[in-house]
Amino acid sequence: MVRADNAAAQAREDIRAGGHTGPTSGMAPGYAQANLVVLPQEYALDFLRFCVRNPGPCPLLEVTDTGSPHPEVVAAGADLRTDVSRYRVFRDGECTDEPTDISQYWRADLVAFLLGCSFTFEWALAAAGLRLAHQDQGTNVPMFVTDRRCVDAGPFRGPLVVSMRPFTPTDVGRVAEISARFPAMHGAPVHVGDPAALGITDLAAPDFGDPVSIGVDEVPVFWACGVTPQAVVQQARPSLAIVHSPGHMFITDRRHDHYDCSSRTTEFTMPGGES
Repeated sequence: MVRADNAAAQAREDIRAGGHTGPTSGMAPGYAQANLVVLPQEYALDFLRFCVRNPGPCPLLEVTDTGSPHPEVVAAGADLRTDVSRYRVFRDGECTDEPTDISQYWRADLVAFLLGCSFTFEWALAAAGLRLAHQDQGTNVPMFVTDRRCVDAGPFRGPLVVSMRPFTPTDVGRVAEISARFPAMHGAPVHVGDPAALGITDLAAPDFGDPVSIGVDEVPVFWACGVTPQAVVQQARPSLAIVHSPGHMFITDRRHDHYDCSSRTTEFTMPGGES
């Protein structure tokens, strides 16, 4: 069990009280954030399989007990019904609400999944002196639906969603090396360069988030994205599904460096069994 630090707990308290309803990038500096997916128990095992088969976009951090909105590992004492700044509620694949509190939707058969978030490797990139375009431009990171298919699991199937950040070609190697240290937070890029190779036709028109300006000396770099579950949930069309609104994450009590494989002094097991 991880004890809450004042910075993470205070950020969640501010969100719970309605004091912050926007994106969470930059909140509780130093603390990892997570994607959220909530599903009825009848879908939980198939979604767990989907995450195991697609660890890039869906790196599992924690799965709650059925009916419990309280994580026990990454933020003991938190409440997933109130501690995300904005949610999206889907019924039969259609988004019907975007509330800041999902208490009215919570049921005894719901299971919550917390998945790794790219804000952690962004922290590491910034710490290494690598500038992030969306932060410099004051926007949400752009995200795109690709033509790459995830590995199916039961009703969960669909395209990989990626996030994009531009860097100069000379920085790409260092960017890939740093982000690869965080496999629980999407890890290394899945593609560098021509967006058409991913089926993306217009970088100025992201499917989620906001467009960013790309310098003439920069190339787009793409990572697997935690918005992928939203795309597959829409296709699976469960009677109820609740996710975070893109960019509005759950703030954990885990430090970013907890997920840094290069700093591990004990054996770390990668998804799929690689050490």
